[in-house]
Amino acid sequence: MPSAVSSREVAVDPFSPAHLGPVRLKNRFIKAATFEGRARGGVVTEDLIEFHRAFAEGGVGLTTLAYCAVSDDGRGAPHEIVVNEGCLPGLRVLADTVHHAGAAVSIQLGHAGPVGVTLGLGLAPSRRWVGRALRFLREASEEDLRRIVRNFGKAATLALDAGFDAIELHFGHGYLVSAFLSPRLNKRRDAWGGTVQGRARLAREIAAHVRQQVGQAMAVTAKLNMSDGVKGGLAVEESLEVARLLESDGHLDALELSGGSSFENPMYLFRGDVPLAEMAASVPPWLRLGFWLFGRRFLRAYPFEELFFLPLARRFRATLRLPLILLGGLNRLSSVRTAMQEGFDFVAMGRALLREPNLIARWARGDTSDGLCIHCNKCMATIYRGTHCVLVPPEERPGLPLGHR
Repeated sequence: MPSAVSSREVAVDPFSPAHLGPVRLKNRFIKAATFEGRARGGVVTEDLIEFHRAFAEGGVGLTTLAYCAVSDDGRGAPHEIVVNEGCLPGLRVLADTVHHAGAAVSIQLGHAGPVGVTLGLGLAPSRRWVGRALRFLREASEEDLRRIVRNFGKAATLALDAGFDAIELHFGHGYLVSAFLSPRLNKRRDAWGGTVQGRARLAREIAAHVRQQVGQAMAVTAKLNMSDGVKGGLAVEESLEVARLLESDGHLDALELSGGSSFENPMYLFRGDVPLAEMAASVPPWLRLGFWLFGRRFLRAYPFEELFFLPLARRFRATLRLPLILLGGLNRLSSVRTAMQEGFDFVAMGRALLREPNLIARWARGDTSDGLCIHCNKCMATIYRGTHCVLVPPEERPGLPLGHR
């Protein structure tokens, strides 16, 4: 693994090939996992396949299929894929399509936990009332946790069979593993709570089991919160300790550094304008009143700035030898080059590529003007009808034209 560095004497070219574990990528650009809302009925659709084809053809080295649940009770939203045998044919077509378009492909695996409070069981480390859902989270039993670890392994094996190159384990954003890491949400007194080591147990066991199942045939990464962005949640000091534990275990090929919580504070991740009206209109009618009443508290305002996670991420780069993936506020090629100069191995981009699926290819051709994303965040409200940038004409959006879905 590369040595931890605060800067490089010779800047790495972001367009140069790189290895992510056993997988050779043509460059260091990753399409971040952004829930697509295109798996109608919970299966891979032609629309979903075309969505990822656009990013592969647009120049990324790796595109990430988001968010796929490892079990039925792990879904966080309607029309999410639950990875099982029935998904295999569609997953194989998606992987083959991305490969044919010149990129590698990853699948994000997770269990929604508290994020699924309005849809599923709402499993969590500890029982907790959720006012906006008018119900309690259910404390996960030992049996639940053992089953979920096994389910991650089964889903990973199916992804390998489908031809995927990499797995991204979702350990962030308030999902189940993230909730276990949080001292705010994890009040357990058994071996799955208490100390950082106890709260990190679920993440470590999942990473170990997934690696055992896929061996060195796939890259295995994890998305980890540097900070939950909420009072009493996982903060950077404890997150660094978790990262060191995961590194010492030796099961991961990279960490993708993130923050915020889809359960409690999503704008900490997105930054920029708060699309309150658009989000309220997108939720089911029975949730809209509560969204209007409490939306400002849930969708807190954070000004956008380039490389907004870099100050926190520097602390991880200075501490770890593990390859790191930087995301957050990457809309300029100069920002990407800064990330490379500071020792990050890859960059992950989401909204910038929704706005311009061919942004990487454009930069590679020599047109290095900034990405066109204006950080209005109105794409957040489109996730249930096919995630897209509202500023892009329908006929130019990645995926199938609306009339063909």
